[in-house]
Amino acid sequence: MRNIFILYMPPSNAEVMVHYEATIRQKVAPERIYQFTSPIETRRLKSIFSNRPIAVWGSRDTPANRTKFDRMNDGDEILIVEGKTIKLLGRVACKTVNPALSQELWKGLRGDTNARWALIYFIANPREIELPFIKFLGLIGFQHNYQLRGFTSISTEKLESFYAKYDDLYSILLRIKQGQGIETIMDPHLVAETTDSPYQPQDESVEEANEEVPSDHLRMQWMLLTMGRRAGEKVWAPRNDQSRISSRFEFQDFEETFAVGLNAQVKYVENIDVVWKEEYRIDAAFEIENSTSIYSGLLRFADLTMVAPNTLYPMFVVAPSERRNRVWEQLRRPTFRHLHLAEKVRYLSYETVQQVDEFFGEGDKGLNVQVLVGKSEKLED
Repeated sequence: MRNIFILYMPPSNAEVMVHYEATIRQKVAPERIYQFTSPIETRRLKSIFSNRPIAVWGSRDTPANRTKFDRMNDGDEILIVEGKTIKLLGRVACKTVNPALSQELWKGLRGDTNARWALIYFIANPREIELPFIKFLGLIGFQHNYQLRGFTSISTEKLESFYAKYDDLYSILLRIKQGQGIETIMDPHLVAETTDSPYQPQDESVEEANEEVPSDHLRMQWMLLTMGRRAGEKVWAPRNDQSRISSRFEFQDFEETFAVGLNAQVKYVENIDVVWKEEYRIDAAFEIENSTSIYSGLLRFADLTMVAPNTLYPMFVVAPSERRNRVWEQLRRPTFRHLHLAEKVRYLSYETVQQVDEFFGEGDKGLNVQVLVGKSEKLED
């Protein structure tokens, strides 16, 4: 269960607002940070941020703040509130007690360099929200007149109540902002109980192991993985596939650990054929259906929809053009219709993926998830 921490930025406090602008909104060059972090901390930060600027914040080392800080884990949510507005939502990437780094980053407005904010945490995936804070209060079960003070953590009781009903906090807040409804988590076992055909995915790894020429399925995995890296994404393929992809195509650039920060979603996502992701968030998921049953890939997406119904990233079924109608037929199954899966899953042909890959060539300028969304197709009634 992920913790949720709230950082309150009082607009009337000039010192806080200057530091907020400098180290969260503008972020910090990594070389300023790495000279003060331990080798272990530096490796951790580089694995997440590479050489990109890093959002970072600190709290005073008081007994009350230390209690909250000790609860903080990698992947926890950080909600940043300015006045009465939620400005940003991110994830805890790493934390450290580091007076020297505090002195480097947060000098007093009068020039003093006291290490006043030594409880330091680095923030991954900071996303703009711009939503009234009162919307969050109702969602988490606080009274509308709740008063924020500095560094706050949500109680275990309220967290358990929230996660029993909901999945991704960022997606939920964005849906609220856009005036969309939010959905509660369903029991993923209902898929197996209500489906009208047994789930019997074929083991394509046996087929591939006996081939001298890579299958179209494996080649398409490799192509989507390399496109993801060129788009600046971290990429993932199932563990069982990674060695075969590496052997056939000399591709090694997989995300080392998929599970960090994704909680209950992990077992429903880690066996999807290709995943594009940022540090702690998924940006796109691809199921490739060449010779296997299209039903099996859609079932994995159905499972994911049930445990994470509010997520906003696109899910693609990638298949040859001659299988397009088969994808549409499968989406009309009662179980998938009940989950409104056709509203979330898009069809992307092999031919389209090849065209996009050839258009961008070895370059990365302009290649992103939205390019594939624009080239894909919704198969709704």
